[in-house]
Amino acid sequence: MHGHGHAHGPGGHAGHSHGVAADADRRWLGAALGLIAVFMAAEVTVGVVAGSLALISDAAHMLTDAASIVLALVAMRLAARPARGGFTYGLKRAEILSAQANGLTLLMLGAWLAYEAVRRLVDPPRVAGGPMLATALVGIVVNVTAAWCISKANRTSLNIEGAYQHVLNDLFAFVGTAAAALVVVLTGFDRADPIATLVVVALMAKAGYGLLRDSGRIFLEAAPTDVDPDLLGDRLVARPDVVEVHDLHVWQITSGQAALSAHVLVETGGDCHAVRRDLERLLRHDYGITHTTLQVDHVPEQVLQVTLPGDRTAADGPGHCEAPHGPVHREEPHHH
Repeated sequence: MHGHGHAHGPGGHAGHSHGVAADADRRWLGAALGLIAVFMAAEVTVGVVAGSLALISDAAHMLTDAASIVLALVAMRLAARPARGGFTYGLKRAEILSAQANGLTLLMLGAWLAYEAVRRLVDPPRVAGGPMLATALVGIVVNVTAAWCISKANRTSLNIEGAYQHVLNDLFAFVGTAAAALVVVLTGFDRADPIATLVVVALMAKAGYGLLRDSGRIFLEAAPTDVDPDLLGDRLVARPDVVEVHDLHVWQITSGQAALSAHVLVETGGDCHAVRRDLERLLRHDYGITHTTLQVDHVPEQVLQVTLPGDRTAADGPGHCEAPHGPVHREEPHHH
């Protein structure tokens, strides 16, 4: 294992640590998956026998946990493949697809369980509190262990974070179920079971919505949440020799991997290459954006003509972009 990184030449260190980390991630996720799968099967059985919807809802939630971990593992495999053929970014978005699938399953299961819980609130069946309590307590232990396993893996990936959120939500759900079981045992109040189920459903809805929102932003090519493209454009245009920045796009290839492209116009006497290096340094240092594509050109002569405000024809004459898309950031006149 240790010799493997040095084959990469100068960049070997990064490749080494990442390879080991990815293998470790897989092992930790695999351990969590095994735990969850075994427990889930037992839990469904007890839930059906004891007549507890809260246990069945926890098991359904654990099924999505297991699915989220399987998807995370598959997505890690796909995302690690090198870019080839038509997939010029590789399959990095497999992780985001997996996060989206997770979010959807959570919402759909939540809807079904909510319906069942309401039905049981109206007409509560008998619940065997003892087995329910025992199972819920074991569930708490299993989920603490699984959550610990996943927390050892790299949680910056949206897809592993998704799996982690699932398990964490499950932990809260089990605490609720254990409390409900205690109520059933002590008071015989059977409606505590569907009430606990509704708590689980609320947690599932929250987690599902969060995953759909975050993965949706990435699919719609939105800027990363911590980057404001307008402020970014203003900062770039304020650099020495830069006159205008347009067609500025910031998006995410996958979680934690942002890309940026822009068309930059430089003063007639300015050094295009120096400007590009300066902007790349700024983006890397202040925004952590290393994947940049900057087209840097000198200002076409006619832009320097005096133009009236609102008269765009002279500025956007020949030598400028055919159809600029996105806002145009111009240098403020007082910089001259």
